[in-house]
Amino acid sequence: MTRRAITLLPEILCNQIAAGEVVERPSSVLKELVENSLDAGAARIDVTLEGGGVARMVVQDDGAGIPPGELGLAVTRHATSKLSSVADLFSVTSFGFRGEALPSIASVSHLTLTSRVRQEAEAARIDVDCGQVLAEGPAALASGTRVEMRRLFAGTPARLKFLRTEATEAKRCQEALTRMALARPDVAFSLTLGGREIFRLPAGQTLAARLAQFWPLAVLEGLMEFSREHGEFKAHGLAGRPSHAQNRADRMLFYVNGRPVQDRLLQRAARDAYKGRILSGEYPQVLLFLDLPPEEVDVNVHPAKLEVRFRDEGQVFALVRLALAPAAGGEVLSEQGAVYSSSAGSAGGFAGGSSGPVSASAWPPPAQGGSPAARGSWPVGDKPGMQRGWQSFQNPQPAREVPLPLGPRQTAVGEAGQASGPFSQHSPEYFSVSAGSEPRPLSQGGLEYLGQIANTYLVLRQGGEKLVLVDQHAAHERVILENMRRARSSGDSQPLALPVELSLHPAEAARASELWAELRSCGFLLEMSGADKLLVRGVPPSLPAGKAAEFLRDALADRTGGLAELWTMLSCKSAIKAGQPLAQDEAMSLLETWLDTPERDFCPHGRPVAVAFGAGDLERLFKRK
Repeated sequence: MTRRAITLLPEILCNQIAAGEVVERPSSVLKELVENSLDAGAARIDVTLEGGGVARMVVQDDGAGIPPGELGLAVTRHATSKLSSVADLFSVTSFGFRGEALPSIASVSHLTLTSRVRQEAEAARIDVDCGQVLAEGPAALASGTRVEMRRLFAGTPARLKFLRTEATEAKRCQEALTRMALARPDVAFSLTLGGREIFRLPAGQTLAARLAQFWPLAVLEGLMEFSREHGEFKAHGLAGRPSHAQNRADRMLFYVNGRPVQDRLLQRAARDAYKGRILSGEYPQVLLFLDLPPEEVDVNVHPAKLEVRFRDEGQVFALVRLALAPAAGGEVLSEQGAVYSSSAGSAGGFAGGSSGPVSASAWPPPAQGGSPAARGSWPVGDKPGMQRGWQSFQNPQPAREVPLPLGPRQTAVGEAGQASGPFSQHSPEYFSVSAGSEPRPLSQGGLEYLGQIANTYLVLRQGGEKLVLVDQHAAHERVILENMRRARSSGDSQPLALPVELSLHPAEAARASELWAELRSCGFLLEMSGADKLLVRGVPPSLPAGKAAEFLRDALADRTGGLAELWTMLSCKSAIKAGQPLAQDEAMSLLETWLDTPERDFCPHGRPVAVAFGAGDLERLFKRK
């Protein structure tokens, strides 16, 4: 390789290199321009997009404006009014401060900047095309600043080809503006996309009222306010209850001093608050604002300022977890008991507090067993005895419980309800087996059904050599999901005598349009009545009308990562629960159907359905070898 001399890069190339860090796509342009408007003290910000923000983007505000003599500096790199000394870097209170946004955008597009300071008699403008100033002069504008960008990446087609479709880029712009609008309910926002107004938000809204413009009612119903302070640190916002958790993290929004951020520490702290109350693959809804002194956070660690670094991560982690504890349904721990554990294994608490043990009663709350009255019915299979088992499930007979014999070192529960010995933490009823008078052979695998233990696990013997435990809930989940899989792709539908009417939030209506074809193939017969009413005229044969409406609500609220995950969730809700006693025919019918089900070894969530113990395993358990 021939050596080249070291030279200074041309200014236009420097700007385009900087643009590569700051201007990733139209949504990043929108973020920078709206943040400039907020820094200018705007009370109203109007955004117009065409072609997904690539063809044209206009951001107009009523902020303080830029004097005519400073418009040229505004499109020059490293020129800013937000910093004056090195010390300001360690106490940043504004959104933008590097002086790179406008020149970076201007270097990869055609940019027209028009602004008027309130005290000036007229406005001024400057036109820049791919870094070259074309014209400057007077203009007409009532007040504030208007930035118009056209033909993004027109001079750099290599960057243009990496953009997504127009609809995808427009959606990302809408999401970026939504996040900023949620942080400033005191400011009015509007978004017009392709000539159609998407939303118009008045100034002075409450956080809940503004959030209602974007999240469906089904999600909002599970939210509660939270707030907690420690010294100059404060965490507040809205959070969902564990029962409303979803399988995606897109409704976990975090703000640090009003700045939207993507921070793993905050996400980890939020999920830790819900630990033991939601599944490992679920995420709570959280809208969290963290307010702290500017010197406690470094916002200069990412070119687009999407990430931050905290001076005291332990204190932030503990505060967030404590703030979310009431929404998560957990006990509010003392500040001394909030222990922060990072991925590296470090620990720390609040400054000045000692780390103490966490109360065992708070993590997690005791599980509640289901009652026979709360059961749902499982689909009828074509195995012999399945119809009989389903009927008996609808009219359950009390199972006969056979207590396990107590060994010489185990004592029964006395009159005072106290017990001693290795099993004293549970009552004898916990160690009970529901069984028939004799083992019942199954049709395959050399398996015999022996009974039920803890009203949760079905006990089987295989060939006299293995002990097999089957989780009844997990097995039933797998059976239901497989029945749904067979039925949902056929398009078969069960007409309803009277249609079910659902009122839709605008976000739910948009989601319905996206899922329309897939819902039809599943067996849903749907019809729109106006812009905000959905009529359900038919449902999949395997779903009762009530369950179908619940399923549609979850699908249109976009609570999970897709329809497949929603079917999984529905199978979980429909399956028999742990703690439910089963009659012998019910258990036999479930086991026979489960043995004929594909992928029967694991439930839809990935948990094992059955665990087997061979003679060698039992010998090791009893320390015989």
